[in-house]
Amino acid sequence: MIWRLVILNVLLVLLQSAEAEVRYPRRTAAFRREESRERVRTRSRRDSGTSRASHGPPFTSCRLPLTPAEHGVLDDNTHETGFNGDDGSYVILTWVGDGTGVILVLSTISAPIDTFLNGGSSRLYRSTDYGKSFHDISQRINNTFIREEFGVSVGPGSSVILTADTPVVDHPGGIIFTSMDAGATFKFIQLPFHLAQPITYHFLNPDYLAALSIDGSLWLSLDFGAKWTKVHDGVHSFSWGAGINLFFSCSKVDTVDADERGDLQLKRTKDLGKTFTSIHEDVYSFGYIGAFLFFSVMEDTRSPRVMYFSSDQGDTFSRALLPSASTEQFYSILDGDEDMLFLHVDNPGDTFFGTMYTSDDRGILFSKSLERHLFDGQRKSDFTNITSLRGVYLTNKLDKDGRIRSVISFNRGGTWRQLSKPENVDCGEEVKSCNLHIHGEHSRNNRIVPMLPLSEPTAVGLVIAHGTVGDALSSSQHPDVFVSSDGGYNWRGTLKGPHHYSILDSGGLIVAVEAQREGQVKTIKFSTDEGRCWKSYNFTEQPFFFAGLASEPGTKAMSVSVWGFRPEDDGQPMWVAVTIDFQSLITRECDNRDYEEWLAHSTVGGASDRDGCVLGIKETYRRLKTQSVCRNGRSYTVVKKQSPCPCTREDYLCDYGYHPHVNTSECVRQPSTANKTLEACLNGEEDELLTAGYRKVPSDRCEGGFTPQLAEQTVIRPCGVKPSPVSPARSTSPVTHFDTLRERLVLILVCVGAGVIVLVAVISAFLAVRRVMYRNRTPTYRFSNLQLQDDHNSITADLESAASSNGTACHQDSDDDLLQ
Repeated sequence: MIWRLVILNVLLVLLQSAEAEVRYPRRTAAFRREESRERVRTRSRRDSGTSRASHGPPFTSCRLPLTPAEHGVLDDNTHETGFNGDDGSYVILTWVGDGTGVILVLSTISAPIDTFLNGGSSRLYRSTDYGKSFHDISQRINNTFIREEFGVSVGPGSSVILTADTPVVDHPGGIIFTSMDAGATFKFIQLPFHLAQPITYHFLNPDYLAALSIDGSLWLSLDFGAKWTKVHDGVHSFSWGAGINLFFSCSKVDTVDADERGDLQLKRTKDLGKTFTSIHEDVYSFGYIGAFLFFSVMEDTRSPRVMYFSSDQGDTFSRALLPSASTEQFYSILDGDEDMLFLHVDNPGDTFFGTMYTSDDRGILFSKSLERHLFDGQRKSDFTNITSLRGVYLTNKLDKDGRIRSVISFNRGGTWRQLSKPENVDCGEEVKSCNLHIHGEHSRNNRIVPMLPLSEPTAVGLVIAHGTVGDALSSSQHPDVFVSSDGGYNWRGTLKGPHHYSILDSGGLIVAVEAQREGQVKTIKFSTDEGRCWKSYNFTEQPFFFAGLASEPGTKAMSVSVWGFRPEDDGQPMWVAVTIDFQSLITRECDNRDYEEWLAHSTVGGASDRDGCVLGIKETYRRLKTQSVCRNGRSYTVVKKQSPCPCTREDYLCDYGYHPHVNTSECVRQPSTANKTLEACLNGEEDELLTAGYRKVPSDRCEGGFTPQLAEQTVIRPCGVKPSPVSPARSTSPVTHFDTLRERLVLILVCVGAGVIVLVAVISAFLAVRRVMYRNRTPTYRFSNLQLQDDHNSITADLESAASSNGTACHQDSDDDLLQ
């Protein structure tokens, strides 16, 4: 019998409060055990190489032996737990609270569909010492079978919710177990409804819960689930906004039908369900990310959907300024915060690529950022936010020769460039272009690599990723592990072959386990100098099949758990967890001598005033020296100093309707929009937006210096676009106005009402004036409809968590996964 483990990664959740963005670190890891061989791939890999994997260009990295004393210390601080008798095929690990050391482990096994058994069985374990030991606490929840797909829900503080698998027939409602003390005790609660999806916490207040029932009703609890109130019927989806704003889409007749998507209402309650405000009708889907509320609208059943954005919780909203797209295309929001959004628009046809756009700070005006952006056949994007350094993003593009190449941006999508060759790798003379190319979601989906690029805000500048070196990304070349210490500017090869890796102690410690498809593991590697040198430690005498690494979120921990299973004598597998605590090995606390000042984005030998300037500021960090072997500790915080820079061309993007010239950095008008009068409708009024073709990169804080020749001007006119019938701020006036050139021309023609000679004279005069006007003014632009196919590709149905980059995949035939 061959057992295969599929590791399920859980997304980093972006949450928004009224004052600022709140990020909850990843708290859950899931492991599944299946009796099957390699799955059949739905799409072949894009690669021009041979089918047999080969090794890439050689590199060397430092290997240090583990001394007997070090080995003894690690032996004394390595703890193995065998979950005897647990035959669960699915295990979920969840950290509860910050620095509590509490881990809850839910093991479940579901009964096969072709049996007469109902549901399945589950066990609940709890650790209070960071995974060194576990205790079975299933009796605290009456040995109830917990729904596998709902898992363990953890909210602010030490709150926990478990959802029982309750049959709908003969039961008036579901059952949940709640805990406010990290699982030390649980409270049994009978719900007045059956859950359609996991309960959603409010971002800051664990007492506020929202839930959707299987009959489409929206329920709220203000006392952590003790009492529930139904606030609305016919709800399709919902999402918390800033403060206590709650958004939801609902049917006009209080029932939800798949055929009614596009005929929904978007509503908001600002007082927890007491009153409601209608934001827009004809809504197909909506979402909330960063500071932006966005929704797609079907203004006519025969017309494509268009997107609207709001940055003030729905009080006002505007149509997105984006190029038109055919009905065969899809769109996906890649990432976003309070300053801007990254949006992907698919190219027509089955091309597996599209164009990436970045928005302004209102989420309305979009500019082209990257062409031929890879979006593969499974609707997976390699777009990655490098969180260890501000403004850095990494992704892959599909070039015209059909090969995938990696590009990186250090100014939030303003410009992109290929990654540099790792410093300890030499490609050889036969390779035309020698660059590092990073494996992302596309490669993980095809099982080329086990992990995505990893970075953490507390480990300044540190990036760990799988990649290959050469002209393009290659699945026929074994992926190796590469590390950057400066946010992606420079790289070095550090581990041969694919590995699972984790960052501990705010970057002071890196651990890795070699990926084994069928073999067993017993060795962990660790580095205290950002991957320059490694030591190896055999953590068990009985190897087991590897499932994954698990460490406390936030990189503050000094311990890591290796999870897997080991076949027992009866042939059944037993789950095993081995926790290695490095705190006793690295005993010295860091002091001032162990830190240095580091200017981010600086170049070697850079002496100009602009050295280190990115997004208008210089940032100098206080970070750990590479050679220092000490503990940052749990109290460590990132310290940085900022100073403004004078503006340059790099601080500006090409505005909508413009693109960079091929040979210069000058922004030139796109041919498709030349000589057109374009109008924008903002908040119920037409804006004739005059532009010099440039706009400042969102969140850029440069001062003085370069300024486009013509400043942007705005002329407000009555809006000619039909307003939403449910928006009081967008009422129309019964008075007829003749403000546009076309309307005035019609009025002249009606008044004159005579002679071909007079008519020709009027038209000639008009054209002459128009030529003069266009010669002396900058071009304007309009909001173009973002035309979308009737496909299931964007906003996730559970947008209460607003997942970010590299998250939810886009699926065909829906708008349901806008967050990618």
